[in-house]
Amino acid sequence: MRILVTGGAGFIGSAVCRALSPRPGWSVLNLDKLTYAASLSSLSAIEKLPGYRFVEGDICDRETLDRIFAEFAPEGVMHLAAESHVDRSIEGAGEFVKTNVVGTFTLLEAALAYWDGLKGEARQRFRFHHVSTDEVYGSLGAEGLFNETTAYDPRSPYSATKAASDHLVSAWWHTYGLPVVISNCSNNYGPFQFPEKLIPVIILNGLEGKALPVYGDGMNVRDWLHVDDHVEALRLVIERGRVGETYNVGGRNERANLLVVHAICDLLDEMAPSSAIGERRKLIEFVRDRPGHDRRYAIDATKLEAELGWRAQHPFDIGIRETVRWYLDRHDWWEPIRAQRFKGGRLGLRR
Repeated sequence: MRILVTGGAGFIGSAVCRALSPRPGWSVLNLDKLTYAASLSSLSAIEKLPGYRFVEGDICDRETLDRIFAEFAPEGVMHLAAESHVDRSIEGAGEFVKTNVVGTFTLLEAALAYWDGLKGEARQRFRFHHVSTDEVYGSLGAEGLFNETTAYDPRSPYSATKAASDHLVSAWWHTYGLPVVISNCSNNYGPFQFPEKLIPVIILNGLEGKALPVYGDGMNVRDWLHVDDHVEALRLVIERGRVGETYNVGGRNERANLLVVHAICDLLDEMAPSSAIGERRKLIEFVRDRPGHDRRYAIDATKLEAELGWRAQHPFDIGIRETVRWYLDRHDWWEPIRAQRFKGGRLGLRR
């Protein structure tokens, strides 16, 4: 397939590009605005492959989108471009509305105009795959799982804008017939994750002997999904997912945030012991909770598993060990980011 990937210099998007570009018969065009969280160094392994091409551009720029659709003639779109950090959305929601809502609308309009001009098999083959989040569903109690029919109940500016984009994509299917699929994933982790999210922040702060911030009581629960498992799910969804359907993607790895932090501390003590720092658990610092912090997320991925044969391959205990090892080995990737773009300070304490 020829795939237009939006946001392909981000965490999940770059993993998609790295996975699909080397596949025989696949061609990927990566469109990315190169905002603060983007990193072209995450793509260095594929930048010279014949199946990969990068274009710097904004999904809000209709002229750029029309040119890319005309020149590249994609058979599918994997839409991952988004502002994604909840804490940043609390401090400044405007960029989230612009990218996640207006950007998705602009991309849908460009895709619809392109699809309307296709004929025959090319028209039948085309897919618009919108990649979203489980946060659109709101907060679960102690029991139960999110499934594809769970009512939307977003609680943060980030999740509200992603919910809006989900609804736009669905409307373009029902109203205009644009062949779409939607996937909603749980919390991703793994290599190349920008160090503002929980797992890389704890790894790098722990490695440097800095305080390890834990929001509230640390008992907020997330279902952790390794990024490589997520990418395989995305490939299956765009290849074989039913048009107009939503697929939830989860790792079946529920963990309270505090237990995740404990696991990382113990791994750092084992893999990077430091007499100067001592036991990393002693660095844990409980801080004021995030406003509107959802208590628990958990995904029921039965539909994806049953229809497309997908299974998560990374148990959390193994995946987190591999992830810690990656950050210990890849100072070359994260040190420039920490020095130049984000030092790991607290965000999201309202304006």
